[in-house]
Amino acid sequence: MPHSIAPSDACRWLPQSLLSPMPAPLILDWLFDEGSLTRRLTGLSDDGFSVTPLLEGWQPLRNDECAALGLPHATVGWVREVYLRGHGQPWVFARSVASRGALQGDGLHMDELGSRSLGELLFCDRAFTRQPIEVCHYPAHWLPAADQADGLWARRSRFDRAALSVLVAEVFLPSFWQALHDHPENR
Repeated sequence: MPHSIAPSDACRWLPQSLLSPMPAPLILDWLFDEGSLTRRLTGLSDDGFSVTPLLEGWQPLRNDECAALGLPHATVGWVREVYLRGHGQPWVFARSVASRGALQGDGLHMDELGSRSLGELLFCDRAFTRQPIEVCHYPAHWLPAADQADGLWARRSRFDRAALSVLVAEVFLPSFWQALHDHPENR
């Protein structure tokens, strides 16, 4: 189902410098880490990491996504929504989008990823440059029904390679924070 959200319904994506009040240091560490989230989750889960695709296909992008990608309102793009899991539990809901025009002829086949991590692909290709991370409290109605909760921290950043830009948003679910809290190195 397409998510065309009026600006008043959208979250306000902010850089770390504009956050007030400032989240706890452990939250900041995960929100603004510039390395691969896939690698960090793999480590936290002791190699019990997996990706479960939820939705993949062409649809109009949300207003906030079009703005972040510098695209006209309601541009059609490829949308990929997945769970990043630790030990089978959904820890992170991720939504990645790119415009149809930029993807065509670029060679990045987002439609062929299946249960592979897009993030790992982006970090392995040195031609991609990552733009600054922004965060917000993700609107509950943008999440899958089973995970709709208010106040969940999300981060997003844009990865650019020539004319292609891929916007990746990652929402940290309560099960992630519980697993992090329960991990031996955080006790």
